[in-house]
Amino acid sequence: MESLYNYLLANYKENEPILSASLSISGISPTNMRQQLKKLTDSGKLKRFDSGVYYLPKKSIFKSGSPLAPEKVLECKYLREKDNRCGYLSGLMFFNQLGLTTQVPMQYEVVTNKATNEYRETSLAKSRVIVRRPKVPVTECNYKALQFLDMMKDVDIYSEITGIELQKRLYRYMDDSNLSITSLEPFFSYYPDRLYKNLVETRVIYNGILAQ
Repeated sequence: MESLYNYLLANYKENEPILSASLSISGISPTNMRQQLKKLTDSGKLKRFDSGVYYLPKKSIFKSGSPLAPEKVLECKYLREKDNRCGYLSGLMFFNQLGLTTQVPMQYEVVTNKATNEYRETSLAKSRVIVRRPKVPVTECNYKALQFLDMMKDVDIYSEITGIELQKRLYRYMDDSNLSITSLEPFFSYYPDRLYKNLVETRVIYNGILAQ
C-alpha cells in the first residue's frame, strides 16, 4: 500500500484527479490495485470522488478537506489525453460561460475523441453527463472552432441575448480566441443548414475585420 501511495505522491498533485483505469504500476495487478486504493481511501490518505476517480486531498480549514472540482475531473476524463487536447465543453454550460444565458445547467455536455458512440448519457458524482462524438477529431488547433460552431448552431435557441449586444459578444469571443471566418469555414459542411442561417442573422459571417 505504501509503494502505491508513494507513487501517487510522486506523480499527482493535491486535488488532481486520479483515474484508476489509467494506473499501471509494475508488480501491482488490477485487483490488488483496487484493494489498495480502497485501503488508502479508508485511511484518509486518498479521497474518492466517484467510481474509479480518486484524489490526494488538499488540506484546508475544513475537516473534510478541500473538495475536488467536477470540472477538473471532466477535463481529465474527457477533454485531455495526457498533454493532448481531445475534447471540449459544449451545450448550455458553454453558453453560460460566454454570458449568453443565465441558466445554470444541471448537466454537463462534452464532445470528445474518447466517445465510442454518437451520444451517450452517463454520470459524474451526482451530475449527469452527456458525451458526444466529435464531427472531426478534436485537436488543440481546432477545438475552439468546433466549440464555437456547436454553440452557433443553437444560438437562436439558447441565447437570452439578441441583436447588437449578441453580435458584440460573439465578435469579442472570436477576437479573444483568434477565430476568423476563414478558420471556421472548413468545418461548415459538417453542420446543418441552420448554422449558416445563424451566422448570417448574427452577422458573424460578415465580420470583415476577423475574416481578413
